[in-house]
Amino acid sequence: PLWESVDLVPGGDRQSPINIRWRDSVYDPDLKPLTISYDPATCLHVWNNGYSFLVEFEDSTDKSVIKGGPLEHNYRLKQFHFHWGAIDAWGSEHTVDSKCFPAELHLVHWNAVKFENFEDAALEENGLAVIGVFLKLGKHHKELQKLVDTLPSIKHKDTLVEFGSFDPSCLMPTCPDYWTYSGSLTTPPLSESVTWIIKKQPVEVDHDQLEQFRTLLFTSEGEKEKRMVDNFRPLQPLMNRTVRSSFRHDYVLNVRAKSKPATSQAT
Repeated sequence: PLWESVDLVPGGDRQSPINIRWRDSVYDPDLKPLTISYDPATCLHVWNNGYSFLVEFEDSTDKSVIKGGPLEHNYRLKQFHFHWGAIDAWGSEHTVDSKCFPAELHLVHWNAVKFENFEDAALEENGLAVIGVFLKLGKHHKELQKLVDTLPSIKHKDTLVEFGSFDPSCLMPTCPDYWTYSGSLTTPPLSESVTWIIKKQPVEVDHDQLEQFRTLLFTSEGEKEKRMVDNFRPLQPLMNRTVRSSFRHDYVLNVRAKSKPATSQAT
């Protein structure tokens, strides 16, 4: 539904999402750990905007920010949302070695040092930083359930409920490792303003929690119902970009080398 009324051919060679190829990513020892500090009190509400559900935050001050990693400045949290599939076999926007996950979380931040507001930052280079977290099937996610419990009340497009005191860092994996690359928004206007930070480790959620996502609707009340599923953008070409990793992954190559017959060891 998001694309129906949009008459645009995205230009540019830094579009997102992409397939991250583990072996082609380059370890960068200069990438610092990402520092995340969110104030649960800045959480405002959750709403169905017609293509996902957004949890929005108060962003007039530096209360909920990320810094470090590939970023030069502090970036303020504006909102987070998810992308998911009609079934558990797909749903994530990014893929890793062509593997899909059933859903992907995006935490959207903007550069309040260089820009006056989120809208300006979203259109300019280095304006946004988005953390991507893969969701995989596994055990029940207790913190996510608080959010899932609000979904029946925002079933239709343009419905909104208050959702106070929530710390989104509870949705992050414990492992600090990430990939980073420069890309774009994955929804119109598709501007190439995003420093992507994709967490290597997924978080586990259970099947019933994902099923709750799928009960939402793309449509407003009174319209013919359209289930909110498959709200992800197709993969875009990497072009001449480099994906950097904050972690060493030589061991992947070593393991492969050791499994070869002894004769090739000399070469």
